[in-house]
Amino acid sequence: MQEVSQQAWPTATLYVVATPIGNAGDITLRAINALAIADAVACEDTRNTGQLLSRYGLSKELLAAHEHNEREAAQRIVERLRAGQRIALVSDAGTPAVSDPGARIVDAVRAAGLQVMPLPGPSAAVAALSASGLVQDRFLFAGFLPSKAKQREDALRKLADVEATLVLYEAPHRIVDTAQALLSVLGGERQVVFARELSKLFEEIHRCSLAEAPAWLAADAKREKGEYVLLVEGASAADGDDDQEARRLLAILLEECSVKQAASLAARITGLKKNALYEQALKMKSGD
Repeated sequence: MQEVSQQAWPTATLYVVATPIGNAGDITLRAINALAIADAVACEDTRNTGQLLSRYGLSKELLAAHEHNEREAAQRIVERLRAGQRIALVSDAGTPAVSDPGARIVDAVRAAGLQVMPLPGPSAAVAALSASGLVQDRFLFAGFLPSKAKQREDALRKLADVEATLVLYEAPHRIVDTAQALLSVLGGERQVVFARELSKLFEEIHRCSLAEAPAWLAADAKREKGEYVLLVEGASAADGDDDQEARRLLAILLEECSVKQAASLAARITGLKKNALYEQALKMKSGD
């Protein structure tokens, strides 16, 4: 800590501080020092952050900065930074401004020509990836899917051809519906990793095929509790080639056939699923 405290800690700076996602021991030494020297801490929930600070023997002025007041909070933070203060920005858990409030604050601070210093640390997405065993070299962070069924399926269709591991966050009360939507849109062969309650007492990391996912969730009622990171195997290059060939074939068939007939014939020729081809044909027809 002595070495950390002797590093450069400029004033008039916003410190973006990653905090534990569950286990309080995952805080970094730099994060503790930043919180200790900050003139104030901007946070989602003042009660949660107050309790977190007390665990490290700290007490600070807390500034509410959540999704409902982020623009107003950003302006107040800019004013305090211009006065030469150090402000720490935290979320309830993990790294701020990543599927959490904070991005507007960082944007406003940068627009004002003031300094932003990130202090890396806990991230649920990266923690889950590191324990997944999925070997794709790339990943796409998609965050939370829409809560409504139709919008969720539309969002997944747009991600279906991505050749990278999909990283999703999901709330426990929607995990069953989301797993079913993944199965419906992406098929049952892809691998999925359920990472639940990471770094907490009841941490659980399970990998299976999407076809097996509903049964795994149903096997234990506790699996509908706790925050989830979902990792879904991305499309293979062959999948992309098949989809391109299917579109080419559908374009020809739609010149002579109805949407239903085109999808049926394309399924017989390619061996691909008729329902998926029907959805693709509908999109192509409406595009005409």
